[in-house]
Amino acid sequence: MMSSCWQVSFFPTSETSSLFEDFLEEFFEVTAQNYADNGQDEYIGYQSGNFNEQEMLMAAKKRNLVLPPYKITHLESSNWLKDYVIQFSPFEICDFMIYGIHEKTTPQTKKIPLQIYAATAFGSDHPTTRCCLRAISDLYHKGYQVDKILDVGTGSGILSLAAAKLWQKARLIAVDIDEEAVLVTQSNAQTNALDNQITCAQSDGYQEDIVHNNAPYDLILANILARPLIEMSPNLAQNLKKNGYCILSGFVAEQADWIISEHQKQGLTLIKEYSQDNWRAILMQKA
Repeated sequence: MMSSCWQVSFFPTSETSSLFEDFLEEFFEVTAQNYADNGQDEYIGYQSGNFNEQEMLMAAKKRNLVLPPYKITHLESSNWLKDYVIQFSPFEICDFMIYGIHEKTTPQTKKIPLQIYAATAFGSDHPTTRCCLRAISDLYHKGYQVDKILDVGTGSGILSLAAAKLWQKARLIAVDIDEEAVLVTQSNAQTNALDNQITCAQSDGYQEDIVHNNAPYDLILANILARPLIEMSPNLAQNLKKNGYCILSGFVAEQADWIISEHQKQGLTLIKEYSQDNWRAILMQKA
């Protein structure tokens, strides 16, 4: 991936289907997602070498898929993966300094440094990530003792890394339905010398044995999307220890009451709500 590439940006006007997301993963070399405050996210596909728009349209048609509006851009770069996909500016938040693998040196900081290779996984500098990091720091400084942590939909693994740095004796299970995210999290755990603490695995939510064999958990992290959070709320409650906490995010302000009420039905209590822009995260405790 050391040459120029083609970037195809898709702008859905409504909620996307798994069919569309699977198509992106199959057709493009690398995919990414930019999250928007209004919930209408931008999906991006990258392909090096030659790109044939008609070939893309035919591939979609074979899947009975109508593509949303899109824009095609040719990117000139000696290393497009580094320059356009994984690069983000270092930032400090609460106990942490987050910086990308593209940085040649560790930025000067008095905080805990975490070096992240984001690749196609969840954006490490997204408002929901920041909200979750604030919640993790708050829970740690509250004096909460943690032995076992589950990170559902781990993405780049950033929340697992942060939690492992704070609770140094804790054991973490980080799972994601996307194999790429699991590989990225494994790489990030090794980069930050946390691979002895964090076990990564592919799982559709709580379905795999590695998840329920290690339950119950003192803390569950889930920065995904509103609907999966709702669908998995019974599983979360079943796998969370009594008096344990969960940190949930990946939804906007208009969805917060819905998320909270559905988890209250499972016996959880709202402790604190976090916000940045129109995005939200919540800290809840199981009674």
